[in-house]
Amino acid sequence: MRKLFQSWSVRTWLKGFLAVTAVLLGWAPPIPAADQTAQMEEIVVTATRTEKALSAVPGSVAVVTGKELEKRNVFSVDEALNTTAGVVANRAGLRDTMSSLTLGGLPGQARTLILQDGLAINSPYSSNVDAMGLATGDVQRIEVVKGPFSSLYGGSAMGGVVNIITRMPEKREITVRSGYGTAWNRGEAQNDVATFYASGGDRFENLGLFLSYDYKHTNGYPTDLNLQSSKPTAGITGWSQTTSNTGERRYLIGDKGSDGWRNDNIAFKAGYDFSKTSKVNVQFIRATFDYYNDDFNSYLRNASGEEVRSYGTVKEGSFLKGVGGSERNLYNMAVETELFDRAKVKLTLGYIDQVKRWYVTPTSSSATSTGGSGKLSDTPTASYNADLQATLPLFDSHVLTFGGTFKAAWADSQENNLSNWLNEKSTTALTYQAKGRERVYALFIQDEIPLFDRLTAYIGGREDWWETYDGYVYQSGTADYPKYYDSRRDSSFSPKGALVYKPFGQTTLRTSVGQSFRSPTLYDLYRTWTTSGGVVYNSNPDLKPETATSWSIGVEQGLWKGAKVSTSYTENTIHDMIYTKTVSSTQKDKVNAGKGRSRVVEVEAEQRWDKWLRIFANLTYTDSSILENSANPASVGKDMTDIPRVMFNCGGELERGPFVVSMIGRYMGKRYGNDDNSDSISNVYGSYDDFFTADAKVSYKMASWVKASFAVSNILDREYYSSFLAPGRSWFLELTLNY
Repeated sequence: MRKLFQSWSVRTWLKGFLAVTAVLLGWAPPIPAADQTAQMEEIVVTATRTEKALSAVPGSVAVVTGKELEKRNVFSVDEALNTTAGVVANRAGLRDTMSSLTLGGLPGQARTLILQDGLAINSPYSSNVDAMGLATGDVQRIEVVKGPFSSLYGGSAMGGVVNIITRMPEKREITVRSGYGTAWNRGEAQNDVATFYASGGDRFENLGLFLSYDYKHTNGYPTDLNLQSSKPTAGITGWSQTTSNTGERRYLIGDKGSDGWRNDNIAFKAGYDFSKTSKVNVQFIRATFDYYNDDFNSYLRNASGEEVRSYGTVKEGSFLKGVGGSERNLYNMAVETELFDRAKVKLTLGYIDQVKRWYVTPTSSSATSTGGSGKLSDTPTASYNADLQATLPLFDSHVLTFGGTFKAAWADSQENNLSNWLNEKSTTALTYQAKGRERVYALFIQDEIPLFDRLTAYIGGREDWWETYDGYVYQSGTADYPKYYDSRRDSSFSPKGALVYKPFGQTTLRTSVGQSFRSPTLYDLYRTWTTSGGVVYNSNPDLKPETATSWSIGVEQGLWKGAKVSTSYTENTIHDMIYTKTVSSTQKDKVNAGKGRSRVVEVEAEQRWDKWLRIFANLTYTDSSILENSANPASVGKDMTDIPRVMFNCGGELERGPFVVSMIGRYMGKRYGNDDNSDSISNVYGSYDDFFTADAKVSYKMASWVKASFAVSNILDREYYSSFLAPGRSWFLELTLNY
């Protein structure tokens, strides 16, 4: 830690954070008389599964509203959280299909649960989430609950829970929004972005309806570079020498072209109120995307100045990159009613049908820009979800929340040869298949107990029983295939206790302790495969669930009107971490091999002056490390992957008359993609660099029904890698019509 705080970048941003905090805490201009009206406190539902004032919840909770999203230039729901303390939003550009949201200093999307209107949307195959599957214009608010919440939500809620809540209009409204922008990368104007959004809704007494369509397109920019370990032969020019992220010598010979992207979403939502206490909501969302690449660029030239596309063992196919896409349908229904004496019951039913999730890989040794063989990989999945919850007041003081959940899911990953990699429909033989199913049953209970006038305790627990079955793997032409796996059952109990103490009107103290888990994914259990070089990657149907023991303590202090500060400390110890172990040069196995720990400190400060001005700053410091790892002893004592040690965010929003101005600054420290932290080289392809970016957006309301905005992202034009080269400075112009 001493070395960390002696580093120039951390000291610089720490000084900046302290300076901003000093401004927030030490300077508050007189509040105009018109601003003296009290503001209603935010109500959240995710932390306790019941409506609760933000200051009274037993955990650290952040809320981002749809109105706040309009003030910023964001294209996806994960981007909306990249200024929230403790949230690692890993996204490198609009097209990034491997983006993720992680909380609590625990790496990997599989350890953070993502809900959409209460429905878990983590993939049963890999636990990843398609953040582009919902239009930001449909969002009412996003609730971020940090810490272990498996006691209420089950698996994957180890680091926390993110609940994306969509909106339902209370009166007639029509919105049409369109925008266009571009960016500069390596001195060239590229990465054009065009968007279109339209929505309409109305309220007919007890019936509410909402329909929206969202479209995004970018022609992209070169993100995938062509690096080779062999030096181009004599007489070839245009290459440059660089290194890999671990320091090995590499030769940059070209790129794989600009990565284009198209995405559209159609959403329908309806709600009917049978009475003041009984209602039903139904929802359907269809989300699709596809990506592609334009012509690759070879930087190599021969003595005559002609382009060189191959040399020695390097073929033209090494420059090529295939296309891919996804199609997903989401169905959700929620019914809630009040039975008697404030007793409430809620039933949520959901079905997520990932019709296809596919990509094409050209055969690097034989494919060319005009055709040749390739491979089509497709992984359709589906999951059925049911959640029944009851909230029952007891003895005029206790509030008992209890219920049960059920989930059934399957995944089927297939690979087919392609006679022409340029045509994904030219499939021939099935060469690989891995599939499996899972079922989960759970019961949960939580008791809210007012111990004293200002002290409330929360005690709860959840038991999950899960079963995996129908595991099957086939690989054409390989010995010992197909493989069939026996069914497997396991269970996990997740207890949690918390105290919330409000000694004074503007002071809240919180502490909690709990245990959480996440079961292995179908990918971990059944994705056994053998490379063309004969290396076997074995899945493991006997993997145990990962478990984590966590505790936290925090304080939130209101100062004067609109000003508050908060700080928290969280410690997680995770057991039975799932790793890929190298057994030999030809065998790698999935095993429960690791133990890790993360310690997270968050400090936040905010000042609001009614609705016209807000200034904020937050700092997150995470000390994460691997404590045990029999799969890779070299990783012991190293930082966990994808977790930066320091994150710092600051900014402000000004709203006066027809103008709205937003300015944001973000710093993210160095991250590692390898568990032994061997990828320590920065500013090269494949590295995860530390970076600071600044963004701004100005909106002007020209009339009550029309608004124009202009935004600039990465104002300082910082060049950094988040595995891929991140977008450079970009501008975006948008026009919104509201009726």
